[in-house]
Amino acid sequence: MKTIGILAKPNFPGVAATLQYLVPWLRERQKEPLLDPSVSSFPDGAHVAHVKSGLLNQSDMLLVFGGDGTMLRAARLVARRPVPILGINVGGLGFLTEITPDHVCPVLENVFRGEFQIEERLMLHSRVCSQTETVVDAVALNDVVFSKGTLAGMVKLEISVGEEFLTAIRGDGVIISTPTGSTGYSLSSGGPIVNPLVHAMILTPISPHTLTNRPIVIPQTEVVQVVLCSKDEGAIASFDGRLGYPLHEGDSVIVQALDTRAQFIRFPDKTFYQVLRQKLKWGES
Repeated sequence: MKTIGILAKPNFPGVAATLQYLVPWLRERQKEPLLDPSVSSFPDGAHVAHVKSGLLNQSDMLLVFGGDGTMLRAARLVARRPVPILGINVGGLGFLTEITPDHVCPVLENVFRGEFQIEERLMLHSRVCSQTETVVDAVALNDVVFSKGTLAGMVKLEISVGEEFLTAIRGDGVIISTPTGSTGYSLSSGGPIVNPLVHAMILTPISPHTLTNRPIVIPQTEVVQVVLCSKDEGAIASFDGRLGYPLHEGDSVIVQALDTRAQFIRFPDKTFYQVLRQKLKWGES
């Protein structure tokens, strides 16, 4: 790995100080750092590449400083050209960012020696269709959420899996999650935690009117279609929690697995179950 792309949450405390020594450290090892414009003001002399051109097209790996939100952004940016991503946790809970800034140099030494593993994560490809026209095309690492938006009442959604009608849900909405996103909004809505090595999709109703509507896990090979049947305006579809897109009666959203996977750099001394125990404080008295 010769070219190291660096993404960071803008104005995040501590990132500037880390980069002040990290960029020279990388160059001493004949590595070329490419900084996202959001961190281009530091350190002096660092080459700056545009995030949608040089940074993504030239980087052999991405070094991401932030929390899980920054990692989601990084995964979406390289969704069509999978680049190994290493997350440095300067955020909060951090299921995706397992390295702290104090350990970034020793960890990178291991990476440059090839002492790491690539963990592939399922991503979702969604198309929002109005009649026969695709109006939105989006990718997501965590989830696709259909919600009532600003409506005070419920929305009605009809869900099909493949060619088969599955169910109609009346409630606050539904979440279609990847295993990566199973520890997010889906979990808080009663969905199961799914190991990221299980490439499947999780459908989790949000406050359903009928309590028999329960979460369901389906194979990654399926294509899910969600149709809005409500007449009231205000329902939205959002992708990884980004600004929602308005839906109207009869609009459909088609969700399926993306044909490429996000690639995260992982180390054998920290497993998914260890992260769960640490982040969710399982087993603590």
